[in-house]
Amino acid sequence: MLARLKTFALVGIDAVPVDVEVDVSPGLPKTVLVGLPEAAVRESTHRIERALANLGYQPPSGRVVINLAPADLRKDAASFDLPIALGMLISSGQLNPPRVENWAVVGELALDGSTRRINGALSMALSAHRLGLQHFLVPAPNAREAAVVQGVSVYPAGSLKEAVQLLSRPGEFPPVPCDVDGIFSRLNVYEVDFADVRGQEFAKRALVIAAAGGHNVLMSGPPGSGKTMLARRLPTILPPLTLEESLETTRIYSALGLLPPDQPLLTVRPFRAPHHTVSDAGLVGGGSIPTPGEISLAHHGVLFLDELPEFDRRTLEVLRQPLEEGRVTISRALASTTFPANFILIAAMNPCPCGYFGDTRRQCVCTPTAIERYVSKISGPLLDRIDLHVEVPAVPWQDLASSRSGLTSAQMRDMVLRARQRQGQRFGHGQLLNGHMSSRQLREFCRLDSQSQTILRGAVEQLGLSARAHDRVLRVARTIADLEDSDPCRPEHVIEALNYRILDRKLWLKY
Repeated sequence: MLARLKTFALVGIDAVPVDVEVDVSPGLPKTVLVGLPEAAVRESTHRIERALANLGYQPPSGRVVINLAPADLRKDAASFDLPIALGMLISSGQLNPPRVENWAVVGELALDGSTRRINGALSMALSAHRLGLQHFLVPAPNAREAAVVQGVSVYPAGSLKEAVQLLSRPGEFPPVPCDVDGIFSRLNVYEVDFADVRGQEFAKRALVIAAAGGHNVLMSGPPGSGKTMLARRLPTILPPLTLEESLETTRIYSALGLLPPDQPLLTVRPFRAPHHTVSDAGLVGGGSIPTPGEISLAHHGVLFLDELPEFDRRTLEVLRQPLEEGRVTISRALASTTFPANFILIAAMNPCPCGYFGDTRRQCVCTPTAIERYVSKISGPLLDRIDLHVEVPAVPWQDLASSRSGLTSAQMRDMVLRARQRQGQRFGHGQLLNGHMSSRQLREFCRLDSQSQTILRGAVEQLGLSARAHDRVLRVARTIADLEDSDPCRPEHVIEALNYRILDRKLWLKY
């Protein structure tokens, strides 16, 4: 007797549909598993055999052939245990469900028959919805995660026995409810606020511009000036995650098994701060079987690179494509995989190895050669892709001792939301921001008067700005104009945008 069930294989962060076909026929007892299974899948026959025996079911006696189709797709996860076990019970006549055509089943089995959490349940639920499957059977720990997908009834199974009962009498068990609005209202909370930051109003202004237009930022200053503190608070002024953005980001964490058990959805902007010893694959993704890296985990959020010159230069150079395109493509001999990577880059560095070059209170002990070697670790092409270069000086005593708080995250977020509303009206539908405008859109929306053109031409000639840096100045000027509710880009907007390009010339041209 032949049994066929639907399940999924996780490829990167995408769920690919797989048919599990189980055929039991008379003959000598033997189990054959075909369909390009990897070690974790080949070992499933032993787990399933003991799970069936420990729950009181009779393992099929005879020749068992298990086919995982399509045959040319590698299967390398334990999530095939549950559908294979159910297929064995159906094909041996121990389970007679009313119908399984509209069901998808995933789950790993323990030897006692209980189910274990799997990776990628959210991507699988989204794929089930696209295929028109109405019912989705998952391990109990994954039920709330999968239930956030509308249009698919999700049923939890704590064990193989519960899965048998669900398929036998589906009408007796209600699907898992999910209140997405309740999840957002309960979990959309930040524990930090810009009100905690004393002084640094110039840096706060730069971060408002970055959040409003989706611009990248490089902060330079002595140790203890508040660079990390500022960066960690940037997510608090970004617009709240939409459901679509949350699903895109959550499925990356789900595929890597990083989603907290009590949190079915990510409700706040991700903030990732990898150590400077991170490898190329750890930062952008990779491996023989490509998996997402830190830049994909920061999708729709913030990637913070502290001590930027301490990163390996080759590691930093691989950021070029993601910063331009908002995605990264990992190419291997067998296939290429593309992961989303639309993030705001916040980088921080000291102006020199000792950290006190330009500090009025402490003397720098570094030689010009040491400073040149230090700053040269950051290439010009990478700097060109960072829109705002901000100097973060040491905080004076007056600001530290003051009881008056500066701008709060709520006040800064209101400014960001107004600017993004203007961008939404300008670009129409979609999530396009000023920082991602094309050259054609720059010519259309960033027209300059003669005075502004004179200012910009002088800056390009004197500072040696590249064509890419020229365009990025225009994008920043457009964002500043939006923050000021101005339709044209006026000279003062261009001047302020140019002020955020002086830091790299101050360091990189002097040495």
